[in-house]
Amino acid sequence: MDSEQRPPSYGNMSDQHWSRTRKERNREALEYYLERSRKPGVEAGGAERNFYCMECEGVIPFELRGRHCPHCKALLDEHVQRYFNWVEINEPPESDLKALMPFLIGAIGLLAVLGLAFLAWSVWGS
Repeated sequence: MDSEQRPPSYGNMSDQHWSRTRKERNREALEYYLERSRKPGVEAGGAERNFYCMECEGVIPFELRGRHCPHCKALLDEHVQRYFNWVEINEPPESDLKALMPFLIGAIGLLAVLGLAFLAWSVWGS
């Protein structure tokens, strides 16, 4: 039997193996991965460590130090890298103080009102 006529080998797996019995259940996932295999740079293969563009999903070499995707020229965020099935954020945001400022001002205002109420009670209340 020629190698062209021989079916691919999947190792020691019978037709009852879970990967064969579920072959039609994950059609959406298979179509998604087939679509991803057509993205820029994927056909050339990837290295042991690479990431993907957030816009065109093309493969970007890990050691690339450019600011733009080599495929679609989208701006790359140096803190965020999309890998095959997760997104990694390497550094926390610079500061959350701006988002917390309204709460801090409210807390300081509440303390000031309570302090004035206590002062008024201690002076005029007794």
